[in-house]
Amino acid sequence: MRADLELIYDWVPEEAHVLDLACGNGELLETLARNKGVTGYGLEIDHDGINACVERGVSVIEHNLDDGLSSFCDNSYDQVIMTQALQALRRPDKMLDEMLRVAEEGIITFPNFAYWRHRVHLGLRGYMPVSKSLPHAWYDTPNIHLSTFNDFEHLCREKGLVIVDRAVGVGDHQGHWKSRLWPNLFGEIAIFRVRRR
Repeated sequence: MRADLELIYDWVPEEAHVLDLACGNGELLETLARNKGVTGYGLEIDHDGINACVERGVSVIEHNLDDGLSSFCDNSYDQVIMTQALQALRRPDKMLDEMLRVAEEGIITFPNFAYWRHRVHLGLRGYMPVSKSLPHAWYDTPNIHLSTFNDFEHLCREKGLVIVDRAVGVGDHQGHWKSRLWPNLFGEIAIFRVRRR
């Protein structure tokens, strides 16, 4: 699994009931169900992702996250997970509210736009960066709300949320001591576990 999914795997308790937003091919849910007895659903909009989930035996619902989570009851899940999708939503702040309405705890990952390589690329070349964590050109990117570790932490403070844990991904592995000490500069992928007060 990707490094961010491995970290998330460790944060999900045994036999939890999980809602995985933008679940992609269902790899995380399949692994959690097999190894930890986790139950739940994935939400996905991409038909290839939905087909991959069905092939894996993952329960998946076709759903556009920009429509919110109104069809899910309050506190109906233990955790809501959203990997690499926050930046593609029209209102990421509203989705954070919805996630923490549906579950007491949310796990979110997104590309950190303040990563030093992105800064250097933009500063020296004068072009929007294209990288493993930001793989699209500016004109065809699904990412409409690029943010940083600092931006997300500020949003959590504004909403009165508790950051239970934070981790850093760099490429295909967990961050080293520099990225843990200065995540906004050296962290390529931001990984947060948050809950309501």
